[in-house]
Amino acid sequence: MKIIKRNGAEELFHIEKIETAIAKANQVVEEAARMTPLQIKRISESVEIRCKEMNRSLSVEEIQDLVEAQIMAHGAFEVAKKYITYRYTRELVRRSNTTDDRILTLIESNNEEVKQENANKNPTVNAVQRDYMAGEVSKDITRRILLPRDIVEAHEAGIIHFHDADYYAQHMHNCDLVNLEDMLQNGTVISGTLIEKPHSFSTACNIATQIIAQVASNQYGGQSISLTHLAPFVEVSRRKIRKSVMEEFADLGIEISEDKLHKIVEDRLLEEIRRGVQTIQYQVVTLMTTNGQAPFITVFMYLNEARDEQEKADLAIIIEETLRQRYQGVKNEKGVWITPAFPKLIYVLEEDNIHEDSKYFYLTRLAAECTARRMVPDYISEKKMLELKVDKNGEGHCYTCMGCRSFLTPYVDENGKAKYYGRFNQGVVTINLVDIALSSGKDMEKFWRIFDERLDLCYRALMCRHNRLKGTLSDAAPILWQYGALARLEKGEAIDKLLYGGYSTISLGYAGLYECVKYMTGKSHTDPAATPFALEVMRYLNAACAGWKKKHNMDFSLYGTPLESTTYKFAKALQQRFGIVPGVTDKSYITNSYHIHVTEEINAFEKLAFESQFQALSPGGAISYVEVPDMQNNIDAVLELMKFIYNNIMYAELNTKSDYCQECGYDGEIAVTERDGKLMWVCPNCGNADQSKMNVARRTCGYIGTQYWNQGRTQEIRERVLHL
Repeated sequence: MKIIKRNGAEELFHIEKIETAIAKANQVVEEAARMTPLQIKRISESVEIRCKEMNRSLSVEEIQDLVEAQIMAHGAFEVAKKYITYRYTRELVRRSNTTDDRILTLIESNNEEVKQENANKNPTVNAVQRDYMAGEVSKDITRRILLPRDIVEAHEAGIIHFHDADYYAQHMHNCDLVNLEDMLQNGTVISGTLIEKPHSFSTACNIATQIIAQVASNQYGGQSISLTHLAPFVEVSRRKIRKSVMEEFADLGIEISEDKLHKIVEDRLLEEIRRGVQTIQYQVVTLMTTNGQAPFITVFMYLNEARDEQEKADLAIIIEETLRQRYQGVKNEKGVWITPAFPKLIYVLEEDNIHEDSKYFYLTRLAAECTARRMVPDYISEKKMLELKVDKNGEGHCYTCMGCRSFLTPYVDENGKAKYYGRFNQGVVTINLVDIALSSGKDMEKFWRIFDERLDLCYRALMCRHNRLKGTLSDAAPILWQYGALARLEKGEAIDKLLYGGYSTISLGYAGLYECVKYMTGKSHTDPAATPFALEVMRYLNAACAGWKKKHNMDFSLYGTPLESTTYKFAKALQQRFGIVPGVTDKSYITNSYHIHVTEEINAFEKLAFESQFQALSPGGAISYVEVPDMQNNIDAVLELMKFIYNNIMYAELNTKSDYCQECGYDGEIAVTERDGKLMWVCPNCGNADQSKMNVARRTCGYIGTQYWNQGRTQEIRERVLHL
């Protein structure tokens, strides 16, 4: 069994240290009030038993809380008083500098919490360490200076989660829907260099990757681009290649038929498209931005976004090449093809590609094969999205999320036109629904009263995020605000006008709907008797957002929080506050947003149908998934799921496994095994447990993770049941 020290490092649990600490407090009280050695031993043993019951590594503070409780349970109040006084005195000393220890453990790569904080960051790399070190300083300033004390305390207690505090000190925002079309068609500026409209498809792809890297270094969330914005450059290259071929044959004095000319041109064009797509694929995978990871980029593939049939046909060629290259994967250091985390791909299911007799059904089959092997693309239903994303003119729209799931809400500009590209999200604060339920003690009246109090906390925290961005000058991130990624403001101009009127969103996240409903009703939210309460909670959250939106003319929007590391943080906080409540706090994780619990037996079609009603109530972002076995030999079943998605739910994905052991070459599922009280990834073929010598790819919470996960998320991954 292991414990987590204050600086984040792990060490083995030693009962003798507890006995020593109690004995020291025992020695400084009057002899009549002292405990016997046997009592001290019994207290220490009780604490050890409680630690083992938690089924995870406890922090030093949690263990000290257990020690206090056990001393008082034995009636040794004077000893407890001395023990508490000693803890308080030591805490005051530690608080004199809150960052040194954590930064030192970051540099030495022995901070277990940080090692597993982000599933796509390698904490041993200098660039990642630099980002984490800056983040520790930012979090320290945020806690001590920038945020109100009650919001900090609520965040630290796991009552709410103030996302991305490591970037809050700077004037930075969350996610972007990059206006790649504007930047390519009208030019942009990168690092002080004018980048004009490209004259070929391959050049456009190269510029796109530079834009992606620049954007990623100037915000902290996901970003998305559309392949549609690259499609016009296919025709540019086609004409350029045609002219070149005609000149070649003319120089040789050879006449060429139109059919032969067309074939040569299209063959050379396909090769250029292949190279261009490869540029995006490989550069995104190999780029490292200033935050020490590959850009969190989503690539959108939507045929109906094309302006005419020729552009749609050209877009189809790009989509096909993108899918083929992702199906192949990328090579690891051993030269073996593996599944990369990025770019995330989203494929839109539409009338032109969903039916076997559709013109572009071949793309949908290819997408299915790619998903079965590499877990992407994910799928948006044009049909359902047009129903859900309706603007004030009554028109439905289909567009991509920003990163893994953060969606903009419909927006119509001053010219009456819908606008999505160039918009962004200001930030997220998440409410812990499980804590509200447990704090109410199942008293429904008290539940709604506490709900209001917690919503007010979230509202004030969100306004802190908003006010932190107010007054930001465009000079802070020229690529975003001056050169087209989000806007073309003047130098020295504040971004304030982009924060209001619905142009950007600001998100109220929510977590643990399943556990909340389970505690309040005794049933899963899938139970018909409990579903109405779950939907009532969702509507209550939306009503709060609507009220804030009306008050400030800002687009507050409800967001199904992904909960990567926060799932573990919330679970630990709940156990500290309420102990182990069967079915509610007995895991090292809580459930993402509205999702059905990972252990609940339900088939894929029923799961998607049930969760679709909650997606409709999460306008700021949501994604559903189904867990499936290896489907590479059952593509027809994948296609049936895709057709069901098209008709029933706006946004969904299929989760499978994609692993490789570098020690023995095993490419089956690498399993999670418990060793010394800790969950570890172990090759079932050779027993390799060295994470640096294996490749494991799992869907984390809307995107693929490849750098491993904290203990809470690892337990959640381990306990997932198959839905097909």
